[in-house]
Amino acid sequence: MGNRLSKIVTRTGDAGTTGLGDGSRVNKDSLRIDAIGEVDELNSSLGLLLAEPDLPEAVRTALESIQHDLFDLGGELCMPGMTVFSPAQVDRLEALANTFNADLSRLKEFILPGGTRAAALAHLCRTICRRAERAIVHLGNHESVSEDARRYINRLSDLLFILGRYLNKTAGRGDVLWQKGKNAG
Repeated sequence: MGNRLSKIVTRTGDAGTTGLGDGSRVNKDSLRIDAIGEVDELNSSLGLLLAEPDLPEAVRTALESIQHDLFDLGGELCMPGMTVFSPAQVDRLEALANTFNADLSRLKEFILPGGTRAAALAHLCRTICRRAERAIVHLGNHESVSEDARRYINRLSDLLFILGRYLNKTAGRGDVLWQKGKNAG
């Protein structure tokens, strides 16, 4: 393990720069720091979902594993040119998505985020994940980003959508269906 933080207040970022894992410094509004921040926010939002008391154990186990993956992703993003992510991590997400989706009814309508609190939080995590994905793609348009990192974040948003539906189902609620033109007049 690399450097451990023992001193949190360093004042090194007071001028608007921050250090990367390779020792270089970049502006805090750089594309790379933006992507790292979005992944960090996603991980924090997963922590909020994990704080739900009645989360099914299979979901809890999956999300805890994903939090570790997101730290790997942040590590990869903070070390330009370094690849940490593997195809196995992407494959594991696809397998989880298939497992949780197996018993869900086929979607015939768009659904709204909601239902149970846990499902709503999963949808919130999904939207944060999509924002993180956009930040990673934007970074990848200007600097090197691994294909597996991009694939992983894309699969994760799919899994979070499925988990929102799964959490509603396991709580005995159905999907919240969108009704076209419901308030149109």
